[in-house]
Amino acid sequence: MTTRKLPPNASVASATEGQKLVAPAASRNADALCDLLGRVAPHRGRALELASGTGQHVAAFAQHLPDLNWQPSEIAPDRRASIDAYADGIGNIAPAAELNAIQPGWHADHGAKDLIVLINLLHLISWPEVETLVTEAALSLNPGGRLVLYGPFMRGGELTSTGDQSFHTALTQQDPEIGYKNDADILDLYARSQLSLVEVIEMPANNLAFVGEKPTT
Repeated sequence: MTTRKLPPNASVASATEGQKLVAPAASRNADALCDLLGRVAPHRGRALELASGTGQHVAAFAQHLPDLNWQPSEIAPDRRASIDAYADGIGNIAPAAELNAIQPGWHADHGAKDLIVLINLLHLISWPEVETLVTEAALSLNPGGRLVLYGPFMRGGELTSTGDQSFHTALTQQDPEIGYKNDADILDLYARSQLSLVEVIEMPANNLAFVGEKPTT
């Protein structure tokens, strides 16, 4: 999803069987994310995952929420191949789409969604790119559809753990335009994008999940 040069620990995935890639972070947080979506996602409809990475997440989500039809997406060809390998045999996952969610206009080809999910990307892109992504996602949702953003964030402008401080510093030293975003700015962006805040959820490993909904009227 981003072509920026990142620290070595920012987006780690290694080869395994066939075309599958494995990201340790995805292995660690898949269960917690399935539990989260089980709570906040619509029970049926059309779901889009932005920046699907290796495909580990969407394979888990599709099996946990079998009445949602999932569209994974990625910009990198090797990751799209990995997604499709994980999706093999899971009937409610479409082939991975080539989609760069930080470019304007993508909602025109990916509209009428009931759920859009983004895991662990916002700290790897700039604030203007975050604004584009959330604006496009809001335009892609059906009325009543939900946007779920998950990852590490500042709270009240502060980094709240030593691990977060170290990682944020490594990111900004590599590229001063990226790094952790502030929770209040995300809430403001939801409001500007005409998404109603449903809940902000504390997640394991000091992460947050922001759940927004497109109004029905």
